[in-house]
Amino acid sequence: MERLPTYFISHGGGPWPYMMAQSNGMYDRLAQSLRDMPRQLGARPKAVLVISAHWEEREFTVMAAARPPMVYDYSGFPAHTYHVQYPAPGLPTLAGQVRQLIQGAGFAARLDAQRGFDHGTFAPLVVMYPQADVPVVQLSLRAGYDPAAHLAVGRALAPLRELGVLIVGSGLSYHNLRRMGPSAAVPSKQFDDWLQQTLITTDSHQRAQRLIDWQDAPVARVAHPQEDHLLPLMVAVGAAGNDEAVCVYHEDGFFGGATVSSFRFGQGMA
Repeated sequence: MERLPTYFISHGGGPWPYMMAQSNGMYDRLAQSLRDMPRQLGARPKAVLVISAHWEEREFTVMAAARPPMVYDYSGFPAHTYHVQYPAPGLPTLAGQVRQLIQGAGFAARLDAQRGFDHGTFAPLVVMYPQADVPVVQLSLRAGYDPAAHLAVGRALAPLRELGVLIVGSGLSYHNLRRMGPSAAVPSKQFDDWLQQTLITTDSHQRAQRLIDWQDAPVARVAHPQEDHLLPLMVAVGAAGNDEAVCVYHEDGFFGGATVSSFRFGQGMA
């Protein structure tokens, strides 16, 4: 198999794929971009490794369950969304590889055989692979949110791309839940402009440094009061190496005002 690209995706809000009839088309463009990812790949990956914004541990932790359960890590949604299932298998052998690669880069890492899929994983994947027939492993963020550490872990995981593993950072390019709707329009656009420039028109060395210094970006702390939804990008970029980025999803007016984007690093196979 050829080397797979990596992705950073803006994963939307809560269990949105299970509420499409009530969303008034808000998620149509995001859903289309996620459905297009398998086409871009051109071949089914052997597994998907997801770095989710919704899992944080004191040290990097890898989901090791053969049959991961579900984590309904949201509130205020319809009752049926607390019973949905995404029965993709885990892949303990891959979990062990991920742990070894992270440890080889000098970071502590452990396995968690109890952890289940949170909505940062199952929401986009149910759109990408609705048959749940591709093994999935999750990797946590590390508390402290050190961008350099997450970039370094991404670099350590890069060899998995040669083995048919799709690496996906799952977060949101703008994540300020207290400033959504019309008040999000200006700061999210400013941050998105910086992100587009950083990822697409900056060389790979400067790209990494700009991400390490992301707090220097315009309105950085308005766009991300807490950077949990930005850190998955660091892992995806680290794993991308020198590969160029393209924007694969871009929307103005998300949640009534926010500009959000997703990116692919490296060429699709199709």
